[in-house]
Amino acid sequence: MKNLFALAVLTATLSLTAATAQAQTAPAPAASSADEAAVKAVLTKYQQAVQKLDTTGTARLFTANSQVFESGGVEGTYRHYAEHHLGPELNEFSAFTFSDYKAAVQVDGPYAFATETYTYTINLKKGPQDKEAKAPIVRRGVATSVLRKNAAGQWQIMSTHTSARTPRVKK
Repeated sequence: MKNLFALAVLTATLSLTAATAQAQTAPAPAASSADEAAVKAVLTKYQQAVQKLDTTGTARLFTANSQVFESGGVEGTYRHYAEHHLGPELNEFSAFTFSDYKAAVQVDGPYAFATETYTYTINLKKGPQDKEAKAPIVRRGVATSVLRKNAAGQWQIMSTHTSARTPRVKK
């Protein structure tokens, strides 16, 4: 009887261990296409605001304690970044356009990880002392962002890091 009990305990333990190992190595369930689309919609809304040269209402796309990193700089929360960096910059532009835009999104539970690649073109306003408009600024950019689904079910950007460089000349 003792051996039968020990065998039963050993069998149960091995079954539980095997099930746990299988659960740990099983791929995560595929994220819903609705969540991926919702994350892309947040990224698109932000991109559209920048193209309109207007950050009005964009703070809702970010968590209150968000972090913005740009080309090696720590910009603080999005609200700080919009008020002290992005907003003043946009006031100096006559146009900001994105092209060659691609976004890849991976959703994992209440978090999403996004990578965007794009080319952007900035046209500066002509200053009173300028005889002619300055040449457009063209850069190849990349952004990586972490988003979180809030209690209301809305995706918001927690952290974003952008960088850019002059496009390479094709040979």
